[in-house]
Amino acid sequence: MIKFAYTILYVQDVEKTISFYEKAFGFAKKFITPDNSYGELLVGETTLSFASVTLASSNLKDGFTQSSLANKPFGIEIGFTTDNVEATVELAVKAGATILEDPKTKPWGQVVAYIRDLDGFLIEICTPMG
Repeated sequence: MIKFAYTILYVQDVEKTISFYEKAFGFAKKFITPDNSYGELLVGETTLSFASVTLASSNLKDGFTQSSLANKPFGIEIGFTTDNVEATVELAVKAGATILEDPKTKPWGQVVAYIRDLDGFLIEICTPMG
């Protein structure tokens, strides 16, 4: 049986990124390695993890495209659901997020907003479906 276990984002500063997600969304830190090259958050059933760019580079011999606020976001997003999109976006912006799209109600009734984290990763903040 295959199970989706985690997502790892490659970031400049693991400790700073973990702190951002704690402040912005209220997630709890699961752990950070002693050298601050890898860390995990408690976000629900799936683990959201962060690896330093240096660690990621050591794992991928041909390198990778680094996320940055200076560039357009990648064609992938992390999605967080909440009952209050506006308040969640406001808290995330206070923690350092950048608003990409203000909250809007979609034709199917879901409220959706888009922000970017400190490293430029795209995050959807939305109400649950159904």
